[in-house]
Amino acid sequence: MADEIILRAEKIRKVYPGTEALKDVDFNVYKGKVNVLVGENGAGKSTLMKILSGVEQPTTGCLFLNEEKLTQLTPVAAGEKGIGIIYQELNLFPNMDVSENIFLNRELMKNPGWIDHAAQKKRAGELLLRLEQNIDPGAMVHNLKVGQQQIVEIAKALAEDVKILIMDEPTSALSKSEVDVLFKIIDELKSNGVSIIYISHRLEELIQIGDYITVLKDGAFIVERPMENVTLQWIVSSMVGGDSSKIFHSGKRKIGDSLLTVNELFLQGNTEEPALNNVSFSVKKGEVLGVYGLLGAGRSELLETIMGIHEDAHGEVILDGEILGEPDILDRIKKGIALVPEDRQREGLVQSMSVSHNLTLAGLWRIVLGKIHILKDKERSSISKMFDGMSIKAPGPEVSITSLSGGNQQKVVFGKSLLTKPKVLLLDEPTRGIDVGAKGEIFNIMNDLAEKGLAIILVTSELKEIMAICDRVLVLSKGVVAGEFNKDEMTEDNLVNASALGHLTTSQRAKGKVL
Repeated sequence: MADEIILRAEKIRKVYPGTEALKDVDFNVYKGKVNVLVGENGAGKSTLMKILSGVEQPTTGCLFLNEEKLTQLTPVAAGEKGIGIIYQELNLFPNMDVSENIFLNRELMKNPGWIDHAAQKKRAGELLLRLEQNIDPGAMVHNLKVGQQQIVEIAKALAEDVKILIMDEPTSALSKSEVDVLFKIIDELKSNGVSIIYISHRLEELIQIGDYITVLKDGAFIVERPMENVTLQWIVSSMVGGDSSKIFHSGKRKIGDSLLTVNELFLQGNTEEPALNNVSFSVKKGEVLGVYGLLGAGRSELLETIMGIHEDAHGEVILDGEILGEPDILDRIKKGIALVPEDRQREGLVQSMSVSHNLTLAGLWRIVLGKIHILKDKERSSISKMFDGMSIKAPGPEVSITSLSGGNQQKVVFGKSLLTKPKVLLLDEPTRGIDVGAKGEIFNIMNDLAEKGLAIILVTSELKEIMAICDRVLVLSKGVVAGEFNKDEMTEDNLVNASALGHLTTSQRAKGKVL
């Protein structure tokens, strides 16, 4: 017996000024199943999801929910019909607390006109506990890291009585253990008849969790099939062509002398326990050093402290033999340190500016004469080089940064850092929200930069990436270095166990340096 289709999109077309985002796309959502949607950045996945959730209206085409034709669907109407969404770009209010965000527009009331804040915090705490997260329901969202905010988005969706839940990159900032918890929740939802639409660039996840897969390419429908017998190679070939085994690899590079050394970095952070507790290590010229750990381990704080973001941090940062002074971001950029931040929307981009202005913003001092005159030829040359080198898909450099897909926005953030001509490149989840083809491009760039003698520190939640691209891995747990592993010592068990701090076996301790 064929599975029941609960939601159906027929011949969906969406035209924006200068681009056709969707071209007569068909898409089926099967009841009580995980319906996987894949495609390169710019393939139209997020646009289609915005149409299914009522955020956007199709130019032409129809939507059917249980054979009822949906016309002029709005977000409110979609919610009333049981369609919920977890957006790729976090949709939270930073000046409100966690519980207020979770129950926004569906507040729990004591009586008309009075919000029951205590009840909201209690219910929010239950949802977060279900996700096995120790996040204070009363914490302000702007104080949370990106991974914690992503957990709040998931809790927000679980608070709704949904029949169809759209998950657009729900695990992009989560570690393996947090992903496992989410997958348990998805199984519970499926057993209760909830249909999941699941978008992710973590292809192994799709094979593990999916029941059906649909592929889009350049805004057009390519193929739909059951997930049975689907392989990683088939997904890659359907999306972009090529061999997936060539995407995750490290280059043949020569590792030189120490370039960056940090001694006893300490940062208190916003909690009782320090975010960083006397962290010391070095990274060499031509080396790609990975940093792995669970949410709250101190990964982002480590890169931010090296970058000079936290003025209250203590410790010593030595670059190419020079002890850097007090934390000063511009000074460290000019000395040769660049950061690709985890949160591209808040920290990596200026939303009101064009693609070109975002690209040149961090390295503006390199293309000016005196202090006020921009050398236009040099600016155009730099922008053109980044467009070609990063394969940025955009109608042109002068379009608004908000008109680009999430993956192409990430490429702009990466390119902006490279235009500062760094000696040390700090990458915080650089492949978050980027398709498999773009990941391959970024890894090739990383390999090329390392071969030229740059030192690269890579923070990523994806174990396959960190084991493939890195020469050495530090594992952080609760702000301390819990383990250090060379290339031949990197295994998933070693990294995951070290991240739990104190759960390594004797033989594993012998393989890695565990503090």
